[in-house]
Amino acid sequence: MVEISGSRGDLPGRHESYWMATSPETAFPPLDGEGRVDVAVIGGGIAGITTAFLLKQAGLTVALLDAYRIATGTTGHTTAKITSLHRLVYRYLIDRFGSKKAKQYGDANQAGIEMVASLVRDYNIPCSFERKPAYTYAEFEEERDLVAAEADAARSLGLPAAFTDEVPLPGRTHGAVVFEDQAQFHPRNYLLLLAGHLPGEGSYVFEMTRALDIEERAGGVNVKTDRGSLSSDYAVLATHYPIYDRPGAYFARMHASRSYALGIRIDEPFPNGIFINAGDPVHSWRSQPTEDGDLVIVTGVAHDSGTVTDTRAHYRNLETYARAIYPVASVDYRWSAQDYITLDRVPYIGRLAAGHDRVFVATGFQKWGMAAGTAAGMILADLILGRTNPWAEVFDPLRFQDQPEFPEKVKKRLAAAGGAIEIDANRIDRETEAIPPGEGKVVEIDEEKIALFRDEHGKVHTLDPTCMHMGCTVAWNNAERSWDCPCHGSRYGADGRVIESPTVRDLKEKEVVRK
Repeated sequence: MVEISGSRGDLPGRHESYWMATSPETAFPPLDGEGRVDVAVIGGGIAGITTAFLLKQAGLTVALLDAYRIATGTTGHTTAKITSLHRLVYRYLIDRFGSKKAKQYGDANQAGIEMVASLVRDYNIPCSFERKPAYTYAEFEEERDLVAAEADAARSLGLPAAFTDEVPLPGRTHGAVVFEDQAQFHPRNYLLLLAGHLPGEGSYVFEMTRALDIEERAGGVNVKTDRGSLSSDYAVLATHYPIYDRPGAYFARMHASRSYALGIRIDEPFPNGIFINAGDPVHSWRSQPTEDGDLVIVTGVAHDSGTVTDTRAHYRNLETYARAIYPVASVDYRWSAQDYITLDRVPYIGRLAAGHDRVFVATGFQKWGMAAGTAAGMILADLILGRTNPWAEVFDPLRFQDQPEFPEKVKKRLAAAGGAIEIDANRIDRETEAIPPGEGKVVEIDEEKIALFRDEHGKVHTLDPTCMHMGCTVAWNNAERSWDCPCHGSRYGADGRVIESPTVRDLKEKEVVRK
């Protein structure tokens, strides 16, 4: 599981996503030694599982690899809205790409919704799948024209869009663009059943198997992992952020955003629909049926990953916001998720880079991965099978021609990470004494940075705060008790072990020699 679960007395709710708390754990084996399949799919979220499932349906052998357990990353911490209405995007897409590509974007997401619906129906998947209207609503009068323009733009592309003045939320609104026949579901219950169809007939699911690198060879690919290696004709990088990001310079083409969610109970019925506001700050709403009545999921208070230390304040602010809108009876769950934002707000789906025809990627879904991640599986399956896909053009990662080189100074910084340093005893004592149990901090003494963490027993652990992806300095995240990188979103546990890519290497220990 990506996040550290547990109770923090000053925060509301159980620290676990509702989807994780109400679905079974998986126990697929790790890779053991060497193996071979037609396609290696790295990453067990919705994009990876969908890709692997469709390829196996087409007759190929696949291996799905996940560094931890499948569907426990961002897919396990989503709001699980399956929609092609992505706030205000279609007017922008038409202006930037033209109507043809904007329509490809919309049609792909609509197809993603229908693919989920058909698989739920065909395989009788009990995942609380429900059709719902989706709203992007204006909270202020000055946003009304933007929302109306979005409705016009989406409707011109053939999407199920309309403008309405009737927004069934408390408080005053100023109209909304609404898409009919969108959907919501329980993502883990859906994906675990699909994944259960993968093993057998030469196909596999390997958990607790971290991919470390990809070696491209003539006629194939070799995926190196911490459990052995896997050779294949093709590889798919569906690791949220690609672990093999030098080709295509993905390190220069995305940034990470972290947002927060609460699962609450309210003292009145929740309206029919899934909702997000048009302006800033962004908040979204949906409900989820449970045995105890509807759980309402409210999200928001996003920030760039690794730029905020007091992330607990974001949960508290979200609770304050929720209580200002609805009479909240209880806060049952809290969780956070990380999403990647591309340079032009369109995901990268297709061949990794020019000259890398056997490695494919699906990344940069922003905060709309349920429909887009499903569409990614459809696109990648078509490309690998040699079929024409009607939407691939707009998502093609090769649309950016500039390919920055991996900086040489970064290589030197990574090579220098770790080791021992001499530090004045009085100064390090003052810094460590100020850190309460269960907390961490990056300190700088004599121009040396040290990541300090005091565990619940009072022992202080010292790490080098150099992120092992590209050498940025990590920051402490006090709500999740993790070290987060502000550059590309790599995340480490308090002990320095990797919990989220793009890094594949743990933080280095830093030995402090007192003087």
